[in-house]
Amino acid sequence: MTTIIDGKAVSADVRARLAKEAAELKASGVTPGLAVVLVGEDSASKIYVGLKAKACEELGLYSEQHSLPEETTQQELIALVERLNNKPEIHGILVQLPLPGHLDEQAVIEAINPDKDVDAIHAKNVGAIMIGNYRFLPCTPAGVMELIASTGVEVKGKSCVVVGRSNIVGKPMAMLLLHAHGTVTICHSRTKDLAQVCRGADILVAAVGRAKIITADMVKPGALVIDVGMNRNEAGKLCGDVDFEGVSRVAQFITPVPGGVGPMTITMLMKNTITAARAAAGLL
Repeated sequence: MTTIIDGKAVSADVRARLAKEAAELKASGVTPGLAVVLVGEDSASKIYVGLKAKACEELGLYSEQHSLPEETTQQELIALVERLNNKPEIHGILVQLPLPGHLDEQAVIEAINPDKDVDAIHAKNVGAIMIGNYRFLPCTPAGVMELIASTGVEVKGKSCVVVGRSNIVGKPMAMLLLHAHGTVTICHSRTKDLAQVCRGADILVAAVGRAKIITADMVKPGALVIDVGMNRNEAGKLCGDVDFEGVSRVAQFITPVPGGVGPMTITMLMKNTITAARAAAGLL
């Protein structure tokens, strides 16, 4: 029988722990603070920014939202990031991606103080993840690891396949599974016979951004399947990278879309912000 992993329930459990941590910090005189920067009018980004502000409010964190016009220059954006770097009440800085095409995303990321990089995408933090000596983890891969842990399935010794090699999800996801002693294969658009590789996976993470690319015949019976994808089908309905209807008949565990990985991403952002505040206060 297939078990659907409830991302909302797992997220709620993690947030309950985070609320206690935040309350303890506030009692010691430290209120964790997060600044989110949004450039332009992307509707999906606006929704995410709103959800992040709501999560901060629920956990008792201080938050700032900086909404800049589409025509904001590189110099103006980096100047804002530098001001936030120097604000002691701000412990975490997140610049909502993607940025408008005329802006250099990497330069903006590198302008963020690594100690406030709660998205864990600054080169210093990426390197720390590579060697396994990190303070922050990228929010989505960290959330995936929480979801896997919630099933009771041990990663150690398992064959793990990650479909997707983005800097935000695919690459760090592979490293976290490797740190947990999984045997990891990364697949991408040039992988030969993707179906065969996926069929060897005990743990399969789909993070490629193509609707229903993972079908039932590509999944090992009894596998744990994590769907990171957020796509729209022909009818405009939200769907993942996994054909949920078909794969749910084969897998032992599977995440739905929506309601799987999505709720975890913002929760792990809150965790990183609290960690940054503890570090700034010398409490780590």
